Amino acid sequence: MMKSAIKIVGLFFLTAALCLAEQNTAISTRVSLDQATRQVFSLTKNTVLGAATETIDSKEVHIIKVLDTNGWITFYKIDAATGVIIS
Repeated sequence: MMKSAIKIVGLFFLTAALCLAEQNTAISTRVSLDQATRQVFSLTKNTVLGAATETIDSKEVHIIKVLDTNGWITFYKIDAATGVIIS
């Protein structure tokens, strides 16, 4: 009976530790403004004119302003939590 209780408590702590590890992993995947700027530059190879972080719909979004070879300005929006290009 005592061994079963110890196993259950051990499983509880193991589960709690795994949950905390997943939370820490999610936090560490956040993309900085500098990383987002480098990501857009490596994708486009064009001139980056500026970069800023804004809150849009309660989400942090990095906005990168790029001048292409045709003289057009394009704004890239990067989700700061995931690094995914939104537009």
